[in-house]
Amino acid sequence: MSRRKGRELAMQMLFQEEAAGSSAQETKALFWASHSATQQARDFAEGLYDASVEKRREIDELITRHARHWKLERIAAVERSTLRIAITELLATDTPGAVVMDEAIEIARKYGSDRSPEFVNGILDAVKNALERRAE
Repeated sequence: MSRRKGRELAMQMLFQEEAAGSSAQETKALFWASHSATQQARDFAEGLYDASVEKRREIDELITRHARHWKLERIAAVERSTLRIAITELLATDTPGAVVMDEAIEIARKYGSDRSPEFVNGILDAVKNALERRAE
């Protein structure tokens, strides 16, 4: 449960960073001033957030390549942040791809629109498959 919470918190940090236009350090300081979590969830959230910021260019290229007919800027901020966190987890952890996808879909369902889960699923499935082919 703390990993699910960590994923949600990481997505919220990315969302806040984008909305406020603040640096990663400022974002984390402001975010934790108004959010609480167990240390385990906080550590997981910060790890995903930091890796997402570090790998932003690669992640955004993967989203752009696999989001057919969608420019990155046109993707709603919740979906964009959810995709960034999920792709970060695919790139930077050993969490099975199916778990990452299921978790991202649930986060999209909770925070996005009615169509968010389907949209996130489609892009993540394509990204996951491309990353698996690249690893072979």
